[in-house]
Amino acid sequence: MKAYNNFKIAAYVFAYYLKNASDEDIKRGIEFYSQYIHLDKVYIENHRGEVDITPERLREVKAIFEEYGIKTAGGITSTQHIGKERKPAYFDVFCYTDPEHKKEYRRIVSELAGVFDEIILDDFFFTSCRCELCIEAKGKLSWAEYRLKLLEDFSHEIVDLAKSINPKLNFIIKYPNWFESFQETGYNPGKQKDIFDMVYTGTETRDAIYSAQHLQRYESYSLIRLLENTAPDRNGGGWIDLGGASPNLNFYLEQADLTLFAKAKELMLFNFSSMIDSNALPALGNELKRVDKLVGKMGSPTGTWVWEPYDGDGEDQVFNYLGMCGLALEPSPYMNMDAPAVLFTQSTAIAPDAMEKLEEYVRKGGHAIVTTGFFKAMYDKGIKDLTSVRLTGRHAIGHEYMIDHSNYTDTHFAGGRDDVLFEILNYKTNATVSDVSLISGENNFPILTEDNYAKGRFFILNLPENFADLYKLPLEVIRGINKQLSIGQRVYLGNAPKFNLFMYDNNVYGIHSFRPMTDTVQVIVRGKCKGLRDIETGRVYDEFLTMPKPNHRGDATTVYEEPTEYAFNVNIGAGRYMFFEIIE
Repeated sequence: MKAYNNFKIAAYVFAYYLKNASDEDIKRGIEFYSQYIHLDKVYIENHRGEVDITPERLREVKAIFEEYGIKTAGGITSTQHIGKERKPAYFDVFCYTDPEHKKEYRRIVSELAGVFDEIILDDFFFTSCRCELCIEAKGKLSWAEYRLKLLEDFSHEIVDLAKSINPKLNFIIKYPNWFESFQETGYNPGKQKDIFDMVYTGTETRDAIYSAQHLQRYESYSLIRLLENTAPDRNGGGWIDLGGASPNLNFYLEQADLTLFAKAKELMLFNFSSMIDSNALPALGNELKRVDKLVGKMGSPTGTWVWEPYDGDGEDQVFNYLGMCGLALEPSPYMNMDAPAVLFTQSTAIAPDAMEKLEEYVRKGGHAIVTTGFFKAMYDKGIKDLTSVRLTGRHAIGHEYMIDHSNYTDTHFAGGRDDVLFEILNYKTNATVSDVSLISGENNFPILTEDNYAKGRFFILNLPENFADLYKLPLEVIRGINKQLSIGQRVYLGNAPKFNLFMYDNNVYGIHSFRPMTDTVQVIVRGKCKGLRDIETGRVYDEFLTMPKPNHRGDATTVYEEPTEYAFNVNIGAGRYMFFEIIE
């Protein structure tokens, strides 16, 4: 198989396989791979759980892969059993307070550094241990505070050790998909990005319903972007696996697609042995041929900026739920004062200057969207000066909606099939306006409010109590939310939930459907254009509807200047995607 032009393919060879695999087993596996994909590299593991692979055997396995022209690196999974007593830690991860555990970990690193010029840590380099040693050492610190410092210090220790053995070593830390929980278990990308040479990204989204992690599929895209913005040009790639995806092979292929649409440099397959003789590898090989051609036509990803600081906590996965509603997002641990629009979530509130940056940003002309979680966190820290909205502690439920805006005379109404529960936000008429509202009985309550503040605009997005209820909102509501949250972007979507939008800085755009059937999505283009062109098939979409234009409302004398918007209807099948460019 020929190498791909726009990314590399790697596989992780884990210790459980190597414990019993013969040379002939490994060669047969390589030859199976070669029928379907071009394998550029493998990461060969020397430790997992109670299994250790000796340096001598590692060198033998390394030589086999290199005979086939496949590059090699080492890998470690940080699980163990040391001594007679089990530590009180999930997955039996190492205890980095215990000297005996640290000694054993140093041995594992030392042996691997003597064989390979590169090492990756699988995503068990964390701790959940609450043994007596940890309890005593933690003292009055929170577990997050203690573990963040503990893993920061031990990261320095093992990197320094490895490089003392092999000065050429490239040391990589792979971060798992559960980014909202990093700080509680010691994952510390804010510090570790400067300790390790590179980072790597777990993009295994698997099943959103029947698993404990409630991961949303958009995360296979968004987490690559978050970690690329964490360590620019040092995010080695995205890591996918069949776990939770094997009952539906399309789930597996979607992980690969979105990882590469996010411009990951490498796609890691976990694991080498599970793909041998599987139907997943032929399907993936066929998919990669198409994706390689598409990725070559994409510029740099862009979208509405999401400020997701290090160690942020709260509203777990919320921007991935919004991504599943058709918003193109660019998450970053850093604030971007020059972005046309920025989303602030409850996680953003961890930043000590979050309120200060928000006020400054809006005041100078930015468009800030804050979630109810962020609004509550800043409630007594100055945010009430930007709006008349106030918390009530009450809730309302309903399935009818009103989409309105002070810049337009048109008011639209829409109905959903299922009731959705929202917190009631109170606001003062004509001091604040509600762009999207829930109708409940003979009353209505804001879902998206808008305020003027100096040169900018300030929006509050009232999220449902259950974020998954965003998927119950009708197209008209999603379109109304997407319009405001995509300010500054050329394209936004009017869609039922469960579409992704990908945007690039070279006039290329992509849509991925997660709908259960063929459905129509409105691609809304801001500014005059002649149509859309599918960059794969050449098909042109040139029939459009002109969306309502801003106009004077009541006795108003001015309107916000907005470009004319053109809506193109595009049909997309279940699980399908298409990429297009705007014809000017």
